[in-house]
Amino acid sequence: MSAEAIAKQIHDSVLDKIPDAKVEVEIGSPGHYSIAVTSTVFEGKSLVAKQRLVYSAISHLMGGDDAPLHAVDRLLTNVPE
Repeated sequence: MSAEAIAKQIHDSVLDKIPDAKVEVEIGSPGHYSIAVTSTVFEGKSLVAKQRLVYSAISHLMGGDDAPLHAVDRLLTNVPE
């Protein structure tokens, strides 16, 4: 699977979990991605709670020996201004 296809899966998986989100996925080295998510759902949540929400959306892409997503190099979780 191409890096672009994996980035799209990450994007779509986050949107499935957080429908109002603005999601940006950047491709890094093979299997590594940076993700920025902006959503009102993060309002009032701790940093850890925000990150858990995003990771729960993409965990199926990180499991197993052949997982397409090896690491999230940077995860930004923002509330819209």
